[in-house]
Amino acid sequence: MLGAGGQLGSELKKLIPDAAALTRAQLSVSDLAALNSALPHYRPDVVFNCAAYNGVDTAEGQQDAAYQVNAQGAFNVALACAQQNVRLVHFSTNFVFDGALDRPYIETDEVGPLGVYAKSKLEGEKLTAMVMPRALVIRTAALFGGSSGQGRTSFPERILQRAMAGERLRVVSDQTVNPTYAADLAAAAMGLASSDLEGVVHVVNAGCATWDELARATLTEFGVAGEVEPVSTAELGAPARRPANGCLESMRTQALRPWREALSDYKQIVRSAPKSP
Repeated sequence: MLGAGGQLGSELKKLIPDAAALTRAQLSVSDLAALNSALPHYRPDVVFNCAAYNGVDTAEGQQDAAYQVNAQGAFNVALACAQQNVRLVHFSTNFVFDGALDRPYIETDEVGPLGVYAKSKLEGEKLTAMVMPRALVIRTAALFGGSSGQGRTSFPERILQRAMAGERLRVVSDQTVNPTYAADLAAAAMGLASSDLEGVVHVVNAGCATWDELARATLTEFGVAGEVEPVSTAELGAPARRPANGCLESMRTQALRPWREALSDYKQIVRSAPKSP
């Protein structure tokens, strides 16, 4: 497993605790020579490439860094897996679409990435498919839960922290996504990895929501007081363009459970976790 320090990687580690789970510091996807040495050493049956440059906004000013991980890194992993004849599961994003459709995107819809992050992820998909046509590429959306690494937290955590700190909660109301629980995605990825499925597949929790809707649902679920102020994407003024419609559906596999059910389970996990002294 590559990129084991992130949200998805941390959940996959729970499911396969004996697997080699390597963080960016331990093995960078940008280092082809290291990858070519690591795979024969660990001899995996499947490689889950969870490594990604996820800074949607920072990528606008760090294009080389984004492409190095999301495109060249994906290419390197695919080359190493192809050489060792290892099953590859690569993860991508709903951001490969431009968001102009009035329905959720399916696997066969035309792509149209808007920003550097999105374009680099799409390039990673293309390079992976070029080197390993039988690789499985899982597109997902709006992950929450798990350990984000590098001091980052997922959206529900940030909303709760800001609300409990008494901060103003201005949240985008004109972008829709499938809030997707990292634990659910990890379990689904494990199942799909052992199947014969190849190519692109969309895996998300069922149902779509705007970000402000998700924020209110989070506060309600956790019983935290807070007033969510809806704002437009234009008002927020983020550096990177984002798809207005970021919802996915699949023609190839079943959707995961509804996102509100997943959010409820996430609450139980958070509340049962040991508190820091």
